Amino acid sequence: MSDVNQMPREEGLDHSVSLMREGYLYIPNRRRSFQSDVFETHLLGQKAICMGGKEAAELFYDNSKFKRSGAAPKRVRQTLFGEKGVQTLDGKAHFHRKAMFMSLMSEEGIQRFVEINRNEWEKAVESWAARGEIVLYEEAKKILCKTACRWAGVPLSDKELDKRTDELSSLFESPASIGPEHWKGRNSRNQAEKWIGGLVEQVREGKFLPESQTALQVISGHKDLEGKLLDPETAAVEIINILRPIVAIAIYINFTALALHQFPEQKEKLSSEDGYMQLFVQEVRRYYPFFPFAAARVKKDFTWRNYTFEKNTLTLLDLYGTNHDSKLWDNPDVFNPDRFKEKSDTLKYSLIPQGGGGYYEGHRCPGEWITMEAMKVCADFLIHRIAYEVPEQDLSYSLVSMPSIPKSEIKIERITRK
Repeated sequence: MSDVNQMPREEGLDHSVSLMREGYLYIPNRRRSFQSDVFETHLLGQKAICMGGKEAAELFYDNSKFKRSGAAPKRVRQTLFGEKGVQTLDGKAHFHRKAMFMSLMSEEGIQRFVEINRNEWEKAVESWAARGEIVLYEEAKKILCKTACRWAGVPLSDKELDKRTDELSSLFESPASIGPEHWKGRNSRNQAEKWIGGLVEQVREGKFLPESQTALQVISGHKDLEGKLLDPETAAVEIINILRPIVAIAIYINFTALALHQFPEQKEKLSSEDGYMQLFVQEVRRYYPFFPFAAARVKKDFTWRNYTFEKNTLTLLDLYGTNHDSKLWDNPDVFNPDRFKEKSDTLKYSLIPQGGGGYYEGHRCPGEWITMEAMKVCADFLIHRIAYEVPEQDLSYSLVSMPSIPKSEIKIERITRK
């Protein structure tokens, strides 16, 4: 008698349309209906395995069983990631490239980011009072674009700000889109790589000297395992892998503001309880949608829970569903930062809004620390630095649109300094 079980399987030729229609809930819905944390389906014309939960995350981030090469669909590489970036690497090449990114995330580097970000918020508010009403999402993207460029050593003039903000935003707003929005994302990718690639060449030719230990300086001079400089195109992709995710924090800025509005009792706790800000931003990251899932391919045949995983099978890890898994979180659909007071584990495989695993040896997002710091700066600013009103608007958000943000992008008005 075989000790290998048949994995729960979704019938039908292809379910890519269902994935687009259900968005963040596609995998959680089927985990619930199959009563299983793993199931087989067909997506993008190929067999795929979807899974979620802490044990599935531990498996997914086992580098001996899964690889990233060939996992991201071409349309995602053409917009979000670019070609030959760190997200597509495995083994020693990935470890070496990831170490380059982690070198930028020193305590000093993160503190410098915080100071720049706080300064950009302070400068932005100077014009808000006169304008009467602002759209927070759009303002946050500009603030974060200026922050990202200053922190990365990338020169950015005031007249370039709108263009570069739009280009970098389009990279993360377009991967799940079809038609004109997708083509806008591809064009933005080309424009951004041309812009940053030109700067890399200027640095290497000695025509521009960026500040030491900035992304532009470090990545322009980075050498691969063979001792060769990255080609200018790949170096540009990796510098954009610093800039783009920082601008994307605008999504979390919007949800931070939404949480303060939906749960006003949080303001008092944030003002009076030491350490509560960390709990609050973690709960915002857990509660609200960011990435729906992560993709990898099976590295070699193996068996898990008596299910067979065949080499090269596309595998999706349910990020949103794991963050809302009732086996991991009490009352997961309730906003409760205090839950993190009781969490004794490292959250390495249970809190995974930006991916899981380890920072150095694995594929966990190296920018997670600065994401949380940017959210803290924003929350402090909205609570302690300005007074404002939230007019009547549609603050709902979709779990189908990827990425998701409140439909109004959060308008605030009657803004004054405190």
